Amino acid sequence: MKRHRVIFQPAGRRGEIQEGKTLLEAAQVLGVDIEGLCGGKKVCGKCKVRVEVGFFEKDNIESGMHHLSPITGEELKHIKPEDGPNIRLACAAEIHGDLKIFVPERSRAGKQVVRKAAKELSITLDPAVKKYNIELKPPSLEEMTTGDMERVLDFLEEKYGLKGLSFDYYALKELQDVLRKGQWRATVSVWMDREVIKVEPGFVENSYGIAVDIGTTTVVGYLCDLNTGKVINTESMMNPQVPYGEDVMSRITYAMTNPEGLQKMQSAIIEGLNEIIRNVTADLRTDGKDGGTAIVDMTVVFNTAMHHIFLGLNPEYIGRSPFIPALQHSIDLKARDIGINISPGAYLHVLPLEAGFVGADNVGVLIAEEPYNQDEIVLIIDIGTNGELLLGNRQRICSTSCATGPAFEGAQIKFGMRAAPGAIEKVRIDPETKECYYKVIGKADWHTYLQEVNAKGICGSGIIDAVAEMFKAGIIDKTGKFVKGLDTPRIRLDSDGKPEYVLAWAEETSIGTDITITQADVRALQLAKAALYAGAKLMMKKMGIQKLDRVILAGAFGSYIDRESALTLGMFPDCDIKRVYAVGNAAGDGARMALLNREKRREASERARWVEFMEIAVEPDFEREFMQAMHIPHMKDSFPHLKSLFEKKNLHISIRG
Repeated sequence: MKRHRVIFQPAGRRGEIQEGKTLLEAAQVLGVDIEGLCGGKKVCGKCKVRVEVGFFEKDNIESGMHHLSPITGEELKHIKPEDGPNIRLACAAEIHGDLKIFVPERSRAGKQVVRKAAKELSITLDPAVKKYNIELKPPSLEEMTTGDMERVLDFLEEKYGLKGLSFDYYALKELQDVLRKGQWRATVSVWMDREVIKVEPGFVENSYGIAVDIGTTTVVGYLCDLNTGKVINTESMMNPQVPYGEDVMSRITYAMTNPEGLQKMQSAIIEGLNEIIRNVTADLRTDGKDGGTAIVDMTVVFNTAMHHIFLGLNPEYIGRSPFIPALQHSIDLKARDIGINISPGAYLHVLPLEAGFVGADNVGVLIAEEPYNQDEIVLIIDIGTNGELLLGNRQRICSTSCATGPAFEGAQIKFGMRAAPGAIEKVRIDPETKECYYKVIGKADWHTYLQEVNAKGICGSGIIDAVAEMFKAGIIDKTGKFVKGLDTPRIRLDSDGKPEYVLAWAEETSIGTDITITQADVRALQLAKAALYAGAKLMMKKMGIQKLDRVILAGAFGSYIDRESALTLGMFPDCDIKRVYAVGNAAGDGARMALLNREKRREASERARWVEFMEIAVEPDFEREFMQAMHIPHMKDSFPHLKSLFEKKNLHISIRG
């Protein structure tokens, strides 16, 4: 197969790339970070690159637009005159000759700030893996008929009452050397009072486990001390499957349409987890051994699509009606069987699924927040590319999944980006002057107090703030349309003649152009928030619930959303703002609980079957509820708490309630 030289600037990465590969694929091969929020589907327009034209003597390369496949109509939808000459979408342009490519600042993928810190848990320690000290008499000729394994098992039964134990094969292979190295003193790790999974010479107290939350966009691992329950170390990363698709459906499609697609994505996440394990256990390396071998237990949560891809199960059937997963129950398997580099005999516990698109991550939220032990009606929203909701109390709990789309992650937004340095994350707009104030990730203060702002784009929390503030300032009406006739330089028409609001002027940015919120951006956010609201409303109708006592925002993203902005938009039904709060990464908390307490595993399995799943997309009222929820905050529903909040701030905004 013919290959061509491709050079990426300003990174300076270069290499020989197979003909027919896209520039985005070439960038992935060469380690060049190009933003691609839609996973190569040609819909986000974030991967714009410039083709350098001419002969470059230093590189001995002739580069030109004719060395790429012809430009398509899909690309032309995103390429604007202000982008400059020789612009292509990296995901669409196929390589047919030598090329020199420049990646503009706004197309470079910054390292996402993954905010999934661990909080203190109040939980009884009863881990699945426990350590026991053994001390044997040296064998003699009189005992030559009894093997080392049998002597260890007899000791464990006699001293600790552990009967009927089996022995992991890898632990058995090490047993003889370990006993003799420890001079017949050893420590054994026993899983679920059923199997010896590890043997160590001498008396060893330290015992470690890892809990992992695999999200569509981010992955986080919590290294825990199984003796104290404390988090020793935390490590996170972007999900390495993102290049294969930004959302779950695009990854399912990739697995279906590429012969090795499932294997590639499974390998990517396994390699990513092993990197996390290496990093969190760096301080545990002893005697030349990898620190990962100190980990004797592992729990993991994820949505259903990530669950199937991680386990190497065909995700095709959860992507089509009736959305049936390969299995729903929890499963224990040897971590080594799928290539996870922890102690060779250790098990990996996968929490159960609730339904086709409500996964183990939602079960993690469920057992962490325990709404089934409360009298109040609580709505729990885990906001992300795929929104998952739980509603109810000890009497009854309903769950559903909402396809919110990637707008909350910055995709489908003109200047949207991930939560990386340079992203606008908080916005305030003066209702009188319509002037804007904002904070940028990586900067300690509001932009007006900074000499260099260097804004690059806007992330999910900033988008929610911006649209809510535009509504409160009277820049957009309750339908989301820009209000005409406002006298401010911040509002203008874009190149398509559509109105837009300027958040940051070009001199405040690192990309050399104004950062704006367009009419299309407002619509994209309305679609996302309407899906959440419709899901909550339909569950409330099904359960006969008239009002909410509390709203919990779960997930790392939920922790950084401004509560008032979320309520103003109508992301959920009206509730006292004092009773709306964030709980951080509740899915990760649930994974840690299952790691530290085996009863939580049983609880997860029982409650996952007890919760009632509601498929809102097939509900007769879904379309009507969705369309009404497109309004800000809603077309018909009353918001008395929001109205009272506006009145206290002397905001004269017409809303029901």
